[in-house]
Amino acid sequence: MIRRMLAVVVAMTVMLSAGVLARANALDQERAVAVAELSSLTREYHETTQRTDYLDGAVDRAERDTAERAAVLAVRPAFVTELTAFAAALDGARGVVDTAAHRAAALSAQQTVLAEKVNPDTVTAATATVHALTEKVGTEVQAARAAQAALAAQSAGPGGPAWTSSGPGGYARVRAALDLVGGGGVGLYESSSCAGGSAPACANSNGYIKYRADIANWSSGRLNWAMAHELAHIYQFRVWGALTSSGAYASLFGGDPEFLANCMAAVRGYPGSVGCNGEQQAWASGIWVGAVR
Repeated sequence: MIRRMLAVVVAMTVMLSAGVLARANALDQERAVAVAELSSLTREYHETTQRTDYLDGAVDRAERDTAERAAVLAVRPAFVTELTAFAAALDGARGVVDTAAHRAAALSAQQTVLAEKVNPDTVTAATATVHALTEKVGTEVQAARAAQAALAAQSAGPGGPAWTSSGPGGYARVRAALDLVGGGGVGLYESSSCAGGSAPACANSNGYIKYRADIANWSSGRLNWAMAHELAHIYQFRVWGALTSSGAYASLFGGDPEFLANCMAAVRGYPGSVGCNGEQQAWASGIWVGAVR
C-alpha cells in the first residue's frame, strides 16, 4: 500500500516537473519572441528616426537653398539695370575711345552673376563694378571730346570758335588772362561741365583748361588769379606721381592740390583769398619748374 502511494507520489512529481519544465520552455519561447519583437521594433524606430532626421535635414537644406536663391534673385534686377546703362555708355563711346578692356571686365562680371546661386553680396559687388565701368567710360569719352575741342580751339586761334555764350570778346578776355599768367601754349575753351557747372573753371590732366562763361565778366585781378590757379593744376599734373608721394606736400599742404594751386598762383603774383606762408610759397615755386622737394 505504501509502495503504491509512493509510486503515485513519484508519478505526480514527475508529471509536475514535466509541467514545470514545459511551462518554463514555453515562457522562454515567449520571452525570445518578445525580445525579437522588441529588437525589431527598436530597429524600426531607429530607422524611422533616421529617416525623419534625414527628411528634416533635407527640408532645412531645401528651405535654406530657396532663401539663398531668393536673396540672389532679389539683387539681380539692379545688376541688369547697370548692365543696360553700361551698354548705352558703350554705344556713346563708339569711335571715340577704346572700350575693349571695359567690355571684357563687364563680361567677366556678368559671368560671375550668372554662376552665382547662393551669395547676394557677389551680385552686389558685380553691380558696383559695372557701375564703375560705366562711369569710367563716360569720363574717358568726356575727356576725349574735350581734348578734341581744345585742339580745335588752339588751331582756330584766340579769335576762333572756342566760345559759346560768352561770345568772342569773352573768350578773348579769358585767353588774354591765361596768356598773361604764363599759359600761352595751353588749350582753352568754354564749358559748363566743371563740377557740373558749379566750378567756374577747371584744368584737365590732358593739358587744357575749361572756363564757365560768366568768368569772362570777372574783374581782371580775379580772372588772372583764376587762370593762374588752373594753370598751376596743369603743372601739378606733370609731376603728379612724385607730388602725391611727397611727405612735404602732405605736411605743408595736407595733400590738398587746391591749396597748393593757390600758393603756386601767389608765387607768380596772383594771390587768392587763401594765404600761404613763406615756407609754403618756397616749396610751391618748385612745382612750376617740375621740382618736387
